[in-house]
This record gives sequence, C-alpha cells and structure tokens, in this order.
Amino acid sequence: MLSERQGAATFPPATGRKPVVAGDVPLPEGPTDTLGLPVARPGSAGDRDEPAVLLIEDDPGDALLVEELVADTTPGLNLTWVRSLAEARVELARGLPECVLLDLHLPDAQGLEALAMVQEIAGGVAVVVLTGVAEEHTGLAAVAAGAQDYLVKGRVEPELLGRAVRYAIQRKQTEQASAALQAGRLRAEENARLERGLLPTPLLREPAEVDVVTRYRPGRAQALLGGDFYDVVQTSDGTVHVLIGDVSGHGPDEAALGVGLRIAWRTLVLTGVTGARQLHSLEEILVAERVGEQIFATLTSVALAPDRRRARVIRAGHPGLLVRHEDRVEWMEAPGGPALGLLPAGLAGWPVHDMDLPSGAGLVLFTDGLFEGRIGPAGERLGEEGLLEVARRVARLEPETFVDTVIDRAEFMAEEHGGLADDVAVVHVRWNGKASATP
Repeated sequence: MLSERQGAATFPPATGRKPVVAGDVPLPEGPTDTLGLPVARPGSAGDRDEPAVLLIEDDPGDALLVEELVADTTPGLNLTWVRSLAEARVELARGLPECVLLDLHLPDAQGLEALAMVQEIAGGVAVVVLTGVAEEHTGLAAVAAGAQDYLVKGRVEPELLGRAVRYAIQRKQTEQASAALQAGRLRAEENARLERGLLPTPLLREPAEVDVVTRYRPGRAQALLGGDFYDVVQTSDGTVHVLIGDVSGHGPDEAALGVGLRIAWRTLVLTGVTGARQLHSLEEILVAERVGEQIFATLTSVALAPDRRRARVIRAGHPGLLVRHEDRVEWMEAPGGPALGLLPAGLAGWPVHDMDLPSGAGLVLFTDGLFEGRIGPAGERLGEEGLLEVARRVARLEPETFVDTVIDRAEFMAEEHGGLADDVAVVHVRWNGKASATP
C-alpha cells in the first residue's frame, strides 16, 4: 500500500524527517547554494548504501510502480515522493537528495520546462527523467538539455532502476568535477594574462647601462591575483623611470585596474608627462575605472636622471624605499601625498622630491606585503624597521641575490604565524658604471 502524507510520501519512511506540508517552506539548515537552498552534503552518495532519491510524479499509480521497483532494488534507495514542483521546492528546501526522478507531465510544469525548473532549484543534483513509451525522443531531448539519464515507464526493471540512479549520481559528480577543473584552468589563464599586464618586461633603450631586478610573489594561499604592479621605462633622453604600485583588494577587477594604471603610467612617461600632473592623470583613470568608491591605489614613481647623480621621487600613499650604497642600506621616505582615489577630485596634491644619488647606489622599491607579515605570537609585524634590519644584514650581496634573500627571510620570519598574507612586488634598479662627469 502506498504510504502517503500531506505533501510528500516516503518509501520507507525517512528516519528523523518531519512531514512535508505543502506551502510550509522551512528555513534551510546548513550550507546553501546561490538560490538560498541547501547544498548536497559531500560524499553522501558514496558513503551511504541507500542514496536519497526524490520522485516528482503526480500520478499515484505510477508512483506506486516506482515504489515497487525500489522495494526490489538491491542495494536499496531511500525514496521520497512529491506530486508537483511546488511540493518539490518545499522538499528540496529541507535538504538536497543525490538524485531526482522526474516525470515530465506535472500539474505545474510540462516537458523540458519541468527539467529546467528542477535544475534551477537544485542544479547540483543528478536528474533521471521518466517518460512514456511513446515519448522516448523526449527523454533523449532531456539528456541533451542536462539530465543525466532517462527511463521509459513500463520498461524498467528493479536492477535497471538502481543502476540508472547510481550511474546518474556518479555522472553528475564527474560533470561537476570537470566543470570545476575547466573553470580553474580558465581562471589560471586569465590570471596569467593579467599578471603579464601587471608585471611587464622593462623597456630600456640601453639595457647595459641599467641593472634592473624585479620580483613578484603571490600572498599565502592566494587564489585571486592581487593588484600589485610595477614598470621600468627609459625615455629617449636617457632618464630611467621606475614605478611600483598597489591597488587595494584582490580579484580580477583590482588586477585589471592595476594593469590599466601601469599601462597609463608608461604612456604618460613616454609622452613626457611626469610629476604631479602624471599622478593627477592616473587618479582620474582610477576613479573612472574602479568598481567601487572604496578602491584606491598607492604608488611611488622615481626618475633616475641620465647624469646618474640625481633622482626625482613622487609618492602617493606608498611606503618609502631603500637606498643601497656600498655596504650600507638606508630607509628613504620622500614627502608624499595621499593614495590615489582617497580624496575628492582636485583636492589631492603630491610634492616632487629631488634627491642626490651616490655613485653606484641602488634603489629598492616594494609593496607593503613585504613587511606586513606577522612574525610574533601576539600579532607583531615585521614592519619597516624590521625590513630595514633584514636588508642591512645582507647589504653586501649582489642585487639579484639581495632581493631574493630579503624576500626569503621575510617569508621565513612570518612562516610560523600565517606567512606573508599579501602579494609582494619588488624592483631593484641601479646604474652600471660611473656617473657622468657633466652634472
């Protein structure tokens, strides 16, 4: 005898379940999908001998036939019956089964529309469509539309039903794993393209004259590309321009904004726009392109004069830089202005700072991820003073080894306390040879 209850029936009764009452939609418990409905618990189909199956069938006679098939299926199925999509929505709000057996002729949905509605409600659940003897073509169309299988009523044996349900569950899990793998590949390819835009090859007219070392390392377990960027450009007069910057936040929008700012900076440099005018232009671009008013960017731009004796620094909310000369390292923080995008348009100002450059000196520009790692149990950070101390201990090293060693030591010191959580970008630039005799 078919076991009924108001709105739903189970064969056998599902242990611990409360009766489903049509129209009484309970609040979902546990994790939910993007529609606010519960997601299937991981591993449930493989860990349980009797997969949970929801039968959506308005005909009590057909439902009874399915019950009899389930009763003879080994291993068994934990079957719940509802008569319509409205009742199915209520049942699915309680928890997702591993599989749905779906009749395509329901009082509130017909044909492939019913399948589409089930996929909208519970897209992560396997679906096996039930069709009539004369509707096998509809079953094929349902599989083409995303169902995992179809069964023809009146031609189903218990063994076939059990096998079809279990295969459908495994097929759905395989499809989801494949989709996740493909999405991961696409995300990695997109990140690689964005990274190439953020971290370009230096544009040097006389590469032998300038020693440039660049490094970028993503933060701990960083699935999303950050907004750190840098660039090095030598203009026709011999001046070497260096940029380092950081867009707040992580993700494709922030990375794309960083790419845009870097390309805009290179364009401005090559067209002769420098100093405060350059930063005003970059801020206009940031404000126009950012996805929210909370997004800002810090940066430092340095111009090394071709006489190799002077450098001009302009800083927008960015950390200072390191000056390496012989076996000494000093912290230099030029007067600066606010980060780009923090103040209303036209209110920010950025002073230009001129500095003497000792012969053979190197400048090290970096993003704050290099010194913001936690190095103590109470949350102490390496900080600017700690970074300077690390740099001074390895001051005698050649530029490439110096940069790698400083990053490695910062990572090592933060390793036991969560590692470097933010991205790290570093640029080391130094003239090769002696300064020009003409000032």
